[in-house]
Amino acid sequence: MGSRITPHLRPIGGFSAELAAAATIGLATMAKVPISTTHAIGGAISGVGAVRGWHYVRWIWGKRIMWAWILTFPGAGLVGAASFLLLHVALQPLLGTVNVK
Repeated sequence: MGSRITPHLRPIGGFSAELAAAATIGLATMAKVPISTTHAIGGAISGVGAVRGWHYVRWIWGKRIMWAWILTFPGAGLVGAASFLLLHVALQPLLGTVNVK
């Protein structure tokens, strides 16, 4: 992933990005905040590239990651709702009505 976002990523840059992502993930875990590890490392790699200069980062990848993150939540909700509806329609005749108290 690093070479796609920041071409010519050097070992020290890779180490710095991994350390920053690990610290971010660790702090988020301690704060009990859900976080995407992929987005954490993507942001860290972009940050390492940006320190070298804005032209060292392929910002189209950041844009793609952002859109993927935005679309993941509604997409997962739609898939979950469709799965529930299909299972409900398929299993209701077999199981009948279930009352939950």
